[in-house]
Amino acid sequence: MRSLNILGLFRKMSSLIERLLQARKYIRLDKEALKQNDPSFESSFQFFFHAGFRSLRMYRIYHAFYMSDFKFLAYFLYHMNRILYSVDIHPAAQLEPGVVIDHGTGLVIGSTAVVGSGTVLYHGVTLGAKYITKGKRHPTVGRNVIIGAGAKVLGPITIGDGARIGANSVVIADVPENATAVGIPARIIVRKTNYDENTNCVDCYKAVNGEVSDGLCLISEDDYSSVHKEAVI
Repeated sequence: MRSLNILGLFRKMSSLIERLLQARKYIRLDKEALKQNDPSFESSFQFFFHAGFRSLRMYRIYHAFYMSDFKFLAYFLYHMNRILYSVDIHPAAQLEPGVVIDHGTGLVIGSTAVVGSGTVLYHGVTLGAKYITKGKRHPTVGRNVIIGAGAKVLGPITIGDGARIGANSVVIADVPENATAVGIPARIIVRKTNYDENTNCVDCYKAVNGEVSDGLCLISEDDYSSVHKEAVI
């Protein structure tokens, strides 16, 4: 029995080392993404003072502990992250490398949430649940998504690659790729690119079950059959 415990501990330690090495690679990619996506970033010394990056780095570490079944240490570091940076990223959440947390204060990411690489999360964003239930209950956010300050994305929904979520919006259903969702509750604004006879690019927008008048042409509903026909998502 004792030999089995030692063997189990050895396997856990091996897993931890492997995951920490992976976390180190992910942190490097997080650095590069921050430099590319934060226009206020001027010098490498800012990594030491960037609360969003430092909280993300700590998440990478305690996520490795959590996945290697050192859950007490994982939750301890998770709690410290909340105290130091006011950022609440559950140890079980899955964040791909190259995520940017800008400012960070008030950010909440639930345990079953998934965030794709290239995504930018501003302060006050919540990736939360709509109901108290077991299993998948938090959003899956695609790659290269921007979620504005104070936005709430709730439930086991999918935010498509390249989507944009406006500040303070409340999103409770799927958002298609490259679409923009704004408002409370959020409305989907579909973006599509057409070309006229002179090959000039015209961006066309249509708010589902509503209109956005900004001098640009509107897309007919038939052009985007995959989009929800309801105004509220």
